[in-house]
Amino acid sequence: MIYCGIDWAERTHDVALVDDSGQLLAKRHITNNAVGYKVLLDLLAEYGDTQEHPIPVAIETSRGLLVAVLRQGKRKVFAINPMAAARYRDRHSVPRKKSDPGDALVLANILRTDMHAHRVLPDDSDLARAIAVLARAQQDATWNRQQISNQLRSLLREYYPAALAAFESWKNGLCRSEAHEVLKLAPTPTRAARLTRAQLQAALKRAGRQRGIEAEAERLREVFREDYTHQPALVEVALGKQMLALLVQLQAACTATAELAQAVEEAFPQHPDAEIILSFPGLGVQLGARVLAEIGDDRGRFADARGLKAYAGSSPITRASGKKSSITRRWVKNDRLNHAGYLWAFSALRASPGAMDHYRRRRDEHGDWHAAAQRNLFNRMLGQMFHCLQRRELFEENTAFPTALAAAA
Repeated sequence: MIYCGIDWAERTHDVALVDDSGQLLAKRHITNNAVGYKVLLDLLAEYGDTQEHPIPVAIETSRGLLVAVLRQGKRKVFAINPMAAARYRDRHSVPRKKSDPGDALVLANILRTDMHAHRVLPDDSDLARAIAVLARAQQDATWNRQQISNQLRSLLREYYPAALAAFESWKNGLCRSEAHEVLKLAPTPTRAARLTRAQLQAALKRAGRQRGIEAEAERLREVFREDYTHQPALVEVALGKQMLALLVQLQAACTATAELAQAVEEAFPQHPDAEIILSFPGLGVQLGARVLAEIGDDRGRFADARGLKAYAGSSPITRASGKKSSITRRWVKNDRLNHAGYLWAFSALRASPGAMDHYRRRRDEHGDWHAAAQRNLFNRMLGQMFHCLQRRELFEENTAFPTALAAAA
C-alpha cells in the first residue's frame, strides 16, 4: 500500500510517497495552482491511485483548493493536527531538524504506522459544506460586531455618556440604525444638546423608524439636554472623530451580519436534516445551522453518541493516575459547537418544561453550578439529536424527558 504526505504552504507544497516498509518512493515540489495540482494527481496515478483504490493523503489542514482537489472521488484525506505532527517529527529526528520535504515524509509515515488513530475528513454533502461556510461566517460576523460595539461603548463612556443613556432602552442599542443616524448627526455631546425636534425626527425616519417618531425624538432631546460633564473642547472634537471612524466599522459589521444571516435562512431549510434539528426546543434557523455546520451530515462520522459528545466538549473527562482520580470538563473540543451548545441549552430552558426540570434537578440534587448544569443539559440533548438524526425521527418532548409517573410505569 502507498501513503502520501503533503506539507502545504501558501505558494508551494512538498509531496512524499512511501510504501509499507517506510521506503521513500517519490517526492515532488509543486506549485499552488492548477499546474501543480495536475502534477500531484499524475504522480498519484503513476503509483497506482485509482477510483477503486485511491491513495490516502495526510495534510495539516482541512480547507483550501488543494484539499478540495484531493477530496474528489473516494480518496481518504486525513487532516493531521500540526501539534501531533510535531511530536511525530521528534520520533524520526534526534537533533530536531526540520525541513518541508522532511515534514511531508513524516506525514506519510503517520498514515503508514497510525492511520487508524487519526480521523478522516467527513464525507459531508456539498449543501452541508455550503451551510457550514455561511453559518461560520455569520458567527464570526456576529462576534466582530459585538467586539466593535464594545469598543464604541467604551469610547462613548469616556466623553459622551448622554448617548449611552439615550440608547439604553433600545434592544441592541448601539447596533441599531437609529443610533447610527443620531451619532452621525451629533458626534459630540455639545452638538447633541443643540439638536432640534425636527432634526431628531428626520434622523429616526432615515433609519427606517415608522412608529412613535415624535415621542422618541422628544425623549432623545430631553436626554441630550440634561447636565453632563464635558471633556475640553478640542479633546471632545477629537474623540468625536474617533467615534465616527468606529461607527463606520460598526455599520459595516452590522450589514455583513444581516446579509449572512439572510443567506443562512435561505440555505439551511433546504437541507434534509433541517426539519429534525429545528424540532428540538431552543434551536432556530441560525443556531440550528451552526449545529449542522459542526456535526455535518455524514452519519458515519461518529461511531456513537459518546464520540459526538466528546467532540462537542459536553461530556466530562476522567484523569486517573495511581490513587488520584478527578473528573473535569473538556478543554480540547470544537469551540464553535460548544458555544452553540451553550446558547442552545440556555434557550431550551424556556422552550421545554422537561429541559427546565432536568436543569433544576442538576442544580438542586447534584449541586451543579449554572454552567455545569447547562453543560449537562446540552450533553443530554446532543445525544438525543444523534439518535434522531440516525433514525430520521423528530424530537418528542415526552420521549426525551418522561415525567416521573411515566418513568415509574
